[in-house]
Amino acid sequence: MTALTGKVVLVTGASSGLGEQLALAVAAQGAQVVLVARRHDRLVKVADQCRLLSQTQAVALTADISSVSAVDQVFATIDELFDHLDTVINAAGFGYLVPAIEMDHVMMARMLRVNTLGVMYVSQLAAQRMVKAQHGEIVNVASIAGKIATPKSAVYAATKAALIAYDNALRLELRPAGINVLTVNPGPIQTDFFKTADPTGHYLDSVAWLALNPVKFAAQIVRRLGRHRREINAPWVMGAANLGYQLAPKLGDWLAGSVFNFK
Repeated sequence: MTALTGKVVLVTGASSGLGEQLALAVAAQGAQVVLVARRHDRLVKVADQCRLLSQTQAVALTADISSVSAVDQVFATIDELFDHLDTVINAAGFGYLVPAIEMDHVMMARMLRVNTLGVMYVSQLAAQRMVKAQHGEIVNVASIAGKIATPKSAVYAATKAALIAYDNALRLELRPAGINVLTVNPGPIQTDFFKTADPTGHYLDSVAWLALNPVKFAAQIVRRLGRHRREINAPWVMGAANLGYQLAPKLGDWLAGSVFNFK
């Protein structure tokens, strides 16, 4: 990991879950953190924690990344406060796990706007600035669901699969400018994600044996910054399952519908 002292790091989805832990982890390395999320009160508390850890500034910007104008304002504020942007970590996103034929179209559109289009737009504005500086790294948190879709995750998996494809192309486009794009594909994480994602409330209990600890996983991601890594797939058992899925799709379908289907 390159030294983060004095670096400017933007973290979206920073008010809770993995985004919060990523913000705290980069702050602990001395980064100046710009935190973005919708929940103002919670975001301010995280910013206060970051300030204590980094002993430098942490800026809380209340915004919904599904809004183009809100994202524009975030970057206008960054341009005003800082003369550069070193790293962007897009952790904003949510899921709602129901059968595809039962998915409300409003929820479907909302998921696409946040998980895919919002992250793409943040990445685009960040990349424009990084290309001028010939420096930077974009980290987008997708999901192993974007590689191994299971029942009740059709729309969520689609939003993440699109993000993975976007990152794969963006990585090649930005490589000549020395900018890395790191795609993070986690399996289930022990966060409040499932309070929204799982109406039954039982999914996280059923996958507790492989659920990631958000503090440890955030530290793992931050350790990879500056190393020009392409992907992080975790936990390892799901990363291995993805490789098997590509080699034996029919077997992969059976596993995704049975062994890895806990919903």
